[in-house]
Amino acid sequence: MFRRESTRRNIGAGQRVKPTVNGNVMHKLPQHLAVIMDGNGRWAQRRGLPRSEGHARGVDVVRSLLTRCRALGIPYVTVYALSRENLKRPPQEVRFLFDLFIRFLKSELPELERQGIRLGMIGDRNALPLPVRTALDYGIKKTSGGDMLFTLALAYSGREEIMRAARTLAASLPNGDTSPEEQEAVFRRGLYNPELPDPDLIIRTGGELRLSNFLLFQSAYAELYFSDRLWPDFDDAELNRALAHYAGRTRRFGLTEEQLAAAPAPSSPGHGHNTPPDATG
Repeated sequence: MFRRESTRRNIGAGQRVKPTVNGNVMHKLPQHLAVIMDGNGRWAQRRGLPRSEGHARGVDVVRSLLTRCRALGIPYVTVYALSRENLKRPPQEVRFLFDLFIRFLKSELPELERQGIRLGMIGDRNALPLPVRTALDYGIKKTSGGDMLFTLALAYSGREEIMRAARTLAASLPNGDTSPEEQEAVFRRGLYNPELPDPDLIIRTGGELRLSNFLLFQSAYAELYFSDRLWPDFDDAELNRALAHYAGRTRRFGLTEEQLAAAPAPSSPGHGHNTPPDATG
């Protein structure tokens, strides 16, 4: 299900991975790419720099990632920008991160609009300072015409999202006397953005092998790719490796090889949306 790819070796001897929509190497791409951006602080510390420099460099990598995904035609990109647990970091670092989000939103809005990228957010809005919420609301409204959805997970907790959805389910179906399919549909309505497709591929940088409370419900059938690279060092070549890994996987969703051969390709429960949904949940 997952693969850890060392950045010190190639996919194959002398092989250059060049993902294209119709190429021989990259014959399929994820509809929804989610990224756990880990390693900003360690990147800075290894260079004798303050942690804030690593976060600033990480913003540049997000910009490059969006441009590459836009060119490839990947319609949904979600990045784990700030977890609920991150709010417990030293106050000065948290303040810097909030200021960085605001500066990023202000500086990147024209480019997001130009590329047709729509901004969204999942997470606990009430845990964000008013200036951050204001900047997010403005950015979401300003980019609402885009056909690619870029979602920021801010003050996000996968466990809290599941609890939120469970409360929605309990309130809507107190007797539970409906089909499992209907129960899941009601449960999904309690997610931060119910219309966001489940991720097809989750990339985590920084060498750690865990999801860290990210999209726990939605990642049930996601392919996982773990990179040793710290986020500020993540580049197009490493993205290509992750996409090539994804393209080489057979996603069965519980079926057998024979069933797959005899039936249309199945989709995961959270798929089926052809256009970017409402940006907030």
